[in-house]
Amino acid sequence: MNELERTIEWRDGAVYMIDQRVLPLRYEIKSYTDYQGVAEAIHTMVIRGAPAIGAAAGFGMALAGLQSAAKTRSDLLRDLEIAAEVLRQARPTAVNLFWAIDRMLRTATDEALASADDVRAALVREAQRLADEDVEINKRMAEHGAALIKDGDTILTHCNTGALAVVDYGTALGVIRRAHEQGKRIKVFADETRPRLQGARLTAWELMRWGIDVTLIADNAAGHYMRKGLIDICLVGSDRTAANGDVANKIGTYKVAVLAKENGIPFYPVLPTSTIDLSLPNGDLIPIEERDEREVTEIDGVRIAPLGVKVGNPAFDVTPNRYIAAIITEKGVARAPFGESLKALASSV
Repeated sequence: MNELERTIEWRDGAVYMIDQRVLPLRYEIKSYTDYQGVAEAIHTMVIRGAPAIGAAAGFGMALAGLQSAAKTRSDLLRDLEIAAEVLRQARPTAVNLFWAIDRMLRTATDEALASADDVRAALVREAQRLADEDVEINKRMAEHGAALIKDGDTILTHCNTGALAVVDYGTALGVIRRAHEQGKRIKVFADETRPRLQGARLTAWELMRWGIDVTLIADNAAGHYMRKGLIDICLVGSDRTAANGDVANKIGTYKVAVLAKENGIPFYPVLPTSTIDLSLPNGDLIPIEERDEREVTEIDGVRIAPLGVKVGNPAFDVTPNRYIAAIITEKGVARAPFGESLKALASSV
């Protein structure tokens, strides 16, 4: 199969994804015809990034509908609830996963759908609608965010927030992409983002494909470049944002935010409003995923740590809102007090 037009696509009853574990050395596409496979793809990070995970969950639920042998709506709904629980367990931090599953379940319970086959068809339509909406949301976010970037700015990023993290275009990297399209002369410093190196493997690859000037740096070098006055702005993503504006993002984001504040550099998370979890008053309540210790003790299967060493491997950390200059969404830019501005944005049409 040739390259996909998007990170994730639905084709003839199957879900196709770019395998992000093997980039940039290889470009491979995985296909799935059951929701269990999609859940495994999310868990093992074949697909990653909160919006992309949400789209994968939507398509996973559509597959669950097609998989089910149920003849009645009630039996099908029971099968969908089982599938939903399996998908929810795939990754606990990204709120888009739960948001997408709940949206698909609401579609399935629409009383206007007379038969099980009607529900199945509606699920496929809704999953595709969810994916299409993501692309439009990213482009709107990019417009709002690009307005904050000046000609000649150098931008620091962490992890990967480009087209690979969403269905297409990108969140924080989407802002950078739009500024580049506008003709602004920008440069990007990309943190490598240990332990899975999404910055080195994915962000650098995407920016080079787009023709954007990128310099890859070790995570621990970010403070050095900030102190030297070589960074003008920091842009990151978010996997879940609490009601008060605390942001959970890839591990290491908190350190970037603290260093940015110390050096007088504005720090902007870029996120769709679907990532805002108004049910959580603050970031301390966001569940943090702990991943396999081999991500730390090995690199590409080669062990680099002594046998038996204890390992901590949180996938995310939480940045308190006091370090955040503003939060960029598809509905506009939220500023402090975030408890008020995020609630207003999340509830606006």
